[in-house]
Amino acid sequence: MQRSPANNRFLIKLTVISTLGGLLFGYDTGVISGALLYMGEDLNLTPLSEAVVVSSLLFPGAAFGALLGGKLADALGRKGSLLVCAGLFLFGALICAIAPNVVIMTTGRILLGFGVGAAAVTCPLYLAEMAPVDRRGRMVTINELMIVTGQFLAFAMNALLDAIIHDPHVWRWMLGVATIPAVALFVGMFFLPDSPRWYAVRGRLDQSRRVLELGRAPEEAAEEYNIIAVHAQRDLNEDKGAAMRDLRAFPWMRRILWIGCGLATIQQATGINTVNYYAPTILESTGLGASASLVLTITVGVVAIIGTVLGIVLIGHFNRRPLLLTGFTGVAAGHAVLALSFLLPETAFRSYLILAAMLIVVFFVQTFIGTLVWLLLSEIFPMTIRGFAMGIAVFVLWTVNAAISFAFPPLVAALGATPTFGLFALINVGSWFFAKKFAPETRGRTLEELEDDFRTHDAAHLVHEAPAGVRGG
Repeated sequence: MQRSPANNRFLIKLTVISTLGGLLFGYDTGVISGALLYMGEDLNLTPLSEAVVVSSLLFPGAAFGALLGGKLADALGRKGSLLVCAGLFLFGALICAIAPNVVIMTTGRILLGFGVGAAAVTCPLYLAEMAPVDRRGRMVTINELMIVTGQFLAFAMNALLDAIIHDPHVWRWMLGVATIPAVALFVGMFFLPDSPRWYAVRGRLDQSRRVLELGRAPEEAAEEYNIIAVHAQRDLNEDKGAAMRDLRAFPWMRRILWIGCGLATIQQATGINTVNYYAPTILESTGLGASASLVLTITVGVVAIIGTVLGIVLIGHFNRRPLLLTGFTGVAAGHAVLALSFLLPETAFRSYLILAAMLIVVFFVQTFIGTLVWLLLSEIFPMTIRGFAMGIAVFVLWTVNAAISFAFPPLVAALGATPTFGLFALINVGSWFFAKKFAPETRGRTLEELEDDFRTHDAAHLVHEAPAGVRGG
């Protein structure tokens, strides 16, 4: 069914505006890598307080922000949740930029973390529920592209501000820039509707139909409306209270939640954020200067963007699971190279080999894993608990992220770089086996078809190839 130019314009507008949350997610998690090089003297940072400043955005910030985002997405709607995220991003960035000490900085980072965690839940959820089935994969993964674009902008902004502002307080400008996209997200969301599925489970079927017609041809909108209306009525008739209490009422829901938490864990176990948060520090430790380390870190952002764009293209042509398995193979190999690189004598060649190994890890994570896991998490949960379950899975994701980010500096200090990155290589081999056994194949199914399959089959049924003649997305 051919969509009108107005349908396509609406889909583009909602993707651009809503994924500003992903851009802020990326900027606020990436900017600290450069700011750390300069804020130490102003804030009297010790190794412990530095770890607290970095990890506080992740835990308790983003971890509990994910739980907050899941509840807000269900209670206020996907649109309302993103408006709250915009406010958290704005005030968190302002507090960090003017922080006079570690306590205020940590407070601002936690507030930013609430925004990051809530946006990490709500943005892919909103896009998955708004997208036509044939565009769902591309639209949801645009959010991942915006995340890595935000990280690239953070790395580039750090280097640019370092070059033009010759001031030891330049880190305040680095952190304050995030207020601009926060305002844009807040204003832009007023021009978008809420999700048709969120309207439907609240009995607001007229609004659900209207939103579907904005992004679909009339026949397509009518067909999808009928499916959503039936599923919404069934969900309203079920004992949702029992499902929310530890999901005891529906074992199939509980299994899907465990799979979602497992996928969130193995995404973070790639070690990608040791590169995102500590790349300049790692490079500086190899003998490079601070400014050179900041400039070279930009390549991490460039490779992440290239990998994500390639991943979006691949998702449209290949099934999810083979791509995941390829990703974990490449990441394990990248960490193995990184571990061996630190055994070499300290030379310029060694510094650039370490950078190359980090780029291998970034490329395989962003092309085959990061994008796909966020997509799968937005797809696999049933409509009646989608926000709640997504919040739990992303809470796990950020908790694992925080644990790895906090443990990385002392682990390297205690064991050395070679054993630490060797451990990451082994962990990613284990992740390959998890994905092989448990990752469901979701390509070509509507969200409602996926839910029906999970209801009537053990989750392992969906690890097989997508059905013949699948639609895109």
